[in-house]
Amino acid sequence: MANTPQTPRRRSGTRTALFLIPLAAAVLTSVAACSSDNNDTRTGGSGQAAATTGVHPAPLTCQGAGIDDTARIRYRTETFIKAPLSTIWGLHTDVERWPSWQQPVTSMKRLDQGPLREGSQFQWTTPAPATPTTPATTLTITSSVQQLQQGNCIRWSGPAIGDGLRIDNGVHVWNFTEVDGGVLVRTEENWTGAQVEADISTSTAFLGAGLEAWLKDLKATAEAHP
Repeated sequence: MANTPQTPRRRSGTRTALFLIPLAAAVLTSVAACSSDNNDTRTGGSGQAAATTGVHPAPLTCQGAGIDDTARIRYRTETFIKAPLSTIWGLHTDVERWPSWQQPVTSMKRLDQGPLREGSQFQWTTPAPATPTTPATTLTITSSVQQLQQGNCIRWSGPAIGDGLRIDNGVHVWNFTEVDGGVLVRTEENWTGAQVEADISTSTAFLGAGLEAWLKDLKATAEAHP
């Protein structure tokens, strides 16, 4: 992930992931290209907005906590989903069912029981492609829920570790706001670690592509829900 993929191409039916997101092996041509595939998705968080306007939007938070604002790799985006909040929230927080609508999630295991809540942990795996300096590997991701407000927001963090590839920590915040006709879903994430920080622009592009793809899948699944 800290390196350019050997053969960049557009997203197809299968994509891969790095930290806490489906890493779209399909998309390094342009982060903006991800949003053009879905007119309801607006890119541009901390990285892109600053580059184009010089203004950083206020960080997303859950119960007052946000991403690591000192992180050099971070991305923010949002989408409108024409579905009930209960449907979207249910899909998003029923992590054990992620593999049914996110192909890159190859296994998922809750490390506790009951509804997802503060203190919950879940461990999942996802493939990561080979790059010029890292081998193809399977990442094991351990996510710990730090904050959760029912139907409103969730924030989790944790590492992603594979053979020859490591993301030391990442923080991921999600906000859900009911608006006319549906729900505005906003998300912001950061990565930290020497390996990914060795190539900030590439890592940020992958992070952005993955978040855009995640939102696209969440939108499609929620809007198709009966």
